[in-house]
Amino acid sequence: MEVYEDIAAAYVRGREPSWSELEVADLLERGRARGLALHRFKRSVPLLPRVVKCLGILRGLQPTSILDIGSGRGAFLWPLLDAIRGVAITSVDPDPLRIADIVAVARGGVERLAGLALDVTELDLPSDAFDVVTILEVLEHLERPELAAREVVRVARRFVVASVPSKEDNNPEHIQLFTGASLTAMFLEAGAVRVEIDYVPGHIVAVVAL
Repeated sequence: MEVYEDIAAAYVRGREPSWSELEVADLLERGRARGLALHRFKRSVPLLPRVVKCLGILRGLQPTSILDIGSGRGAFLWPLLDAIRGVAITSVDPDPLRIADIVAVARGGVERLAGLALDVTELDLPSDAFDVVTILEVLEHLERPELAAREVVRVARRFVVASVPSKEDNNPEHIQLFTGASLTAMFLEAGAVRVEIDYVPGHIVAVVAL
């Protein structure tokens, strides 16, 4: 299984600082032997269409800093770190265990990465703190997604990039279903100036201008 080697190696260093001088291949070998579950850094080939779309949008926006909401297991975070180089990325997730993994990657050498365990509906962050905010596959999980929309609009300086499923599925954790119109209306009510909607298979992608 192919992984994002540099990111996985940083995770191993962060978990086992005494191995810091080892080469990447040796770090990965020892990490697997130690049972550090490096499959979480799997490199999907090809990337999911929504990930490709959002990375393309971010390249065009040329962000100076990114806040990634709901980073979870890193399905978007790892490709983001790999594709958008030299940009500080702060990862937010409500699960402290997932944030601990992200912090280990940062501690192991990916210094432009930070992790915070926060609730997106009540972000303890200053207004206009991040150039661009990404919130991908999160809003459909929330009882009050409009609260999250207000918060990401508040903490972003220029843009928010959001994605949600475009049709019903069998995931019991998906409790909201958006249309392009309802997603647009929610972000406009949250304070956005303009919302551009696009579609990839099974998903809606919104670029929210502030």
